[in-house]
Amino acid sequence: MTEIERKFLVNDRIQQLLPTLESVSIKQGYLLDSPDGKTVRVRTKGAKGFLTIKGPSEGISRTEFEYAIPLEEAEQLLKHFCEQVLSKDRFTTVYAGKTWEIDVFHGKLEGLIVAEIELEEENESFELPDWIAEEVSHDPAYYNVNLIKRMSS
Repeated sequence: MTEIERKFLVNDRIQQLLPTLESVSIKQGYLLDSPDGKTVRVRTKGAKGFLTIKGPSEGISRTEFEYAIPLEEAEQLLKHFCEQVLSKDRFTTVYAGKTWEIDVFHGKLEGLIVAEIELEEENESFELPDWIAEEVSHDPAYYNVNLIKRMSS
């Protein structure tokens, strides 16, 4: 399965939208972060657990496999096998027919808000909401696997 995703920073207008949306709490860590871009992530999302395997990025695309796992197992993997655990709330909204996920980070990443949109094709056109500021799709600093590294510095 291929994930095609674009990421954006947001402006202050997002603060008007967020209170109108429902959110889910996410905690995630990495079991593998290889130099060639392969990752294995464990995540709790609300009352569910997930294991996700991703290949290296090629532009804004990468191979991804995600599997539901028991919540208790996900929590144990995070506790015993992940050096850092990233915490965020994910808000979801639809704009111009496309689903946007807005991640509000906590802890050492407090204040960071990143919006993502998944696409069917890399060149797919879509409308930008007025709360979008800057695209960071090609900036590795905004990949979750790299954001988590900021927490130890």
